[in-house]
Amino acid sequence: MTTTPPLATAEVADTSTAALAARVEERRLRRGLSPRTAFLFRRLGRLVISLAVVIVASFLLMYLVPGDPVRAALGNSATPQLVEATRAQLGLDRPMWEQFFRFIGGLLTGDLGTSVRLQRPVGDVIAQRFPTTLLLAVLAFIIAVIGALPAGIGAAVLARSGRRRGLTMAVSAVLGILIAVPSFLVAVGLISLFAVRLGWLPAAGWGSPEDAVLPVIALAIGPMAYLVRIVQVEMLAVLDTTYMTTARAKRLPRRLIHLRHALPNIVTASLTVGGLILAGLTAATVLIETVFSIPGLGTIMVSSVGAKDYPMVQGVVIVYALIVLGVNLVVDLTLATIDPRSSITEG
Repeated sequence: MTTTPPLATAEVADTSTAALAARVEERRLRRGLSPRTAFLFRRLGRLVISLAVVIVASFLLMYLVPGDPVRAALGNSATPQLVEATRAQLGLDRPMWEQFFRFIGGLLTGDLGTSVRLQRPVGDVIAQRFPTTLLLAVLAFIIAVIGALPAGIGAAVLARSGRRRGLTMAVSAVLGILIAVPSFLVAVGLISLFAVRLGWLPAAGWGSPEDAVLPVIALAIGPMAYLVRIVQVEMLAVLDTTYMTTARAKRLPRRLIHLRHALPNIVTASLTVGGLILAGLTAATVLIETVFSIPGLGTIMVSSVGAKDYPMVQGVVIVYALIVLGVNLVVDLTLATIDPRSSITEG
């Protein structure tokens, strides 16, 4: 049996990568696009396709979920005449295809429809509640990043070269538990401890800085633990590289070694995970807002689902999808700026 030498395998891999990059560059030259422009167009195309799928799925939700949204909004005491008049006013008496094109036309003009339950434009309700949801997600993201970077770096430094195995196992166990526990259970535990037993913070509401403490912590704990693990793994890999060994041999201060030489090399992975965490935090606010009675997009969506207010649900789902897709697009463009090879070698 003939074994391929490792050097030959590496040469074949390098040749394949170079050939792929050459083919990609040739296609770009034929199109007359620069690598960054082509990368931007691909990402925008994927965003449009993903958003189109979400829009179609959210519209079909009205027909797949049983129940009459007009009857649910008006109540059982409403007369048939009032129900039919409301259905005609909202355009729900039209054929499905006509409703779909009216829905798409409204989206193109910024009209998300009218809430069946509130009898208000969906866009106005979302605009009123969106800042609260965004503030909650951004604060949780900031707390997660601020806590994760020093904790992950410190855990990696302490565990380098197999030292302090007991401490490393304990940290991994704690991180695993924090990642696994759902955010709403964390929220209930925080309310029980700090609001009910100690009475330090309010258990619900929104309007003062104290109201934001518990929901932000409950929302940030899980993502922070996950980011700590990512930073720790990346930092351990960086600390074992040759240039880090050289830096330590030069007797450079530890702070300089870790912050100036090691930290920039874990930015790419941390940024990727951080972007996904920010997008996930925005969607995770649904449960946290419900637990703490926060007037954001999450609470209005939950109440609208219960009331079968499908225009409101559709609008909130589309907004959440835009946030997630937009954050992913920004992360991709940022990574392509930091490491241009990610955009050049991609087909």
